[in-house]
Amino acid sequence: MSSRVDVLHAGPAVGFDQPFEMLAACHDRVRRSLDLLRRLHAHVEQQGVDAQARDAAADVLRYFDRAGPAHHEDEERHVLPRLRAAGLAGLADRLHAQHLEMARLWALLREPLQQWARGEPAAMPAQALLDHMQLYEAHLAAEDAQAFPAAQIGLDPATRDAMGEEMAARRRS
Repeated sequence: MSSRVDVLHAGPAVGFDQPFEMLAACHDRVRRSLDLLRRLHAHVEQQGVDAQARDAAADVLRYFDRAGPAHHEDEERHVLPRLRAAGLAGLADRLHAQHLEMARLWALLREPLQQWARGEPAAMPAQALLDHMQLYEAHLAAEDAQAFPAAQIGLDPATRDAMGEEMAARRRS
């Protein structure tokens, strides 16, 4: 596990003036956070809850407690309605259901991570961890390959700009 876990929170190179590029950049951060979570779990099993594990647990919590939910809200507000309007309600419904399941699984992982962040030992529910990671990986792949390209079809500049402005404004409040 790297001793520099703070790189997870470096901002993406794109801005909210490019909302779909921003969403894709967030997917890269999700993947890094999932990788950190995977490595953290292995580290704690081998080394226990040391300072490195406490820092990594705090970073994973920060990402999935703050940035992750904001990203899902972006998709719920701006991507899924466009998919439904494009006749892809099945895809939109599946992605929405996955957002709900990811939140449910995260709730199971959150308490052990909070304990690790405090330097306390805790058992991580292995099946919930595996399910969370696998679901996220499949979800990201579907969004990258299907949802984002479909949602951008016919997107006019004014709508794109409004989308980016809303995403940015919500994060400022």
